[in-house]
This record gives sequence, C-alpha cells and structure tokens, in this order.
Amino acid sequence: MTLAQTVIMIGIGSLLIQPVSGKNIWVTFGVGGVLVGTLLLIEYLQVKFDFMEKFLTGRAVTIIEHGQLKEENIKKLRFTVDQLEMKLRQSGVSNISDVKTATLEPNGQVGIELKDEKKPATIQDIDHIMKELVLLRNAMSSDQALHPVSPSEQSTIFTEVEKKIHKTPPADRLQ
Repeated sequence: MTLAQTVIMIGIGSLLIQPVSGKNIWVTFGVGGVLVGTLLLIEYLQVKFDFMEKFLTGRAVTIIEHGQLKEENIKKLRFTVDQLEMKLRQSGVSNISDVKTATLEPNGQVGIELKDEKKPATIQDIDHIMKELVLLRNAMSSDQALHPVSPSEQSTIFTEVEKKIHKTPPADRLQ
C-alpha cells in the first residue's frame, strides 16, 4: 500500500465515524468522494509523470552491491544491518556475500538479486541439463564412445597387418 492509499484509508475511517456522532451523512459521502478522487488523481499523476512518482513515492536505493554493503546508503536511510539481515533471512538468504544486488524499496521491502551461482535451479535450467544428458547418452551409445580405446589398442593398418585380421572388413568389391 502506498503512502497516499494509507492516508486516504485513515481519512475514510475517520469519516465513517461522523454519521455515528450525528453529523449529516451526505457531507460524509462528499468528503469521502473528494478523498477517493484525490487518490485517483495522485496515482494518475504518478503514472504519467516520472518526477511526480519520484516526489510522492520515492525511488529504490541500493544497499548491497556485489555482496558488499553500501554503508553510506544504509546510514542515509537510517536502516540498520540487523534489520537488513532480518529481511534477508525472511527471503531465505543465509549470507550477505550471496547477494548480487539488494535494494530498499519505497514501501520498506528489500528487493534481492542473488549471484548466479547461488540462484536456485529453474525448470528451464533442468530442461537444458536433461537435453545435454540425452545428447551425451546418444554419443556414448556408439561403440567407440562406450569403450574408449587407448592409443596402443587402436586398430591401424599396421596392427591389421601384424594380426592378419581386419577390425572392420573392407567391402567385397574392394577385396
């Protein structure tokens, strides 16, 4: 929930009490409509104009980069390392050095990007590995791949002469 939405919710909550205390209900509906209209206008302006979004909502701030804390940003935000570690633990990150980039979002959440070697495997990664295994299995199904022959055991035309046996007999038309 954005700051504007929170303010409007509190304002509408206060307005709901007015009819109970004996005030005119139509005034309550009018003020509620103005509050909701203001919220819609603020959100529209944030979507249309980037500077309005930056002014009203704020921007994310980088607090970890390449596994290292950005202390100047953490101090500027008045965010403690203990708070950061708590948010990382809640996201399943066990070590700050596993994080490629972390940002503190305007809503107070921490956005985390793990380093490539620490990211969990996706279905796409597993499919890629399975395709490679199938290719490897197909390559190994040939006799040569299944039984690698050491250079001394390889059949050359010289060993065929010595043993007087062809490893692969030549075609009849060549005999």
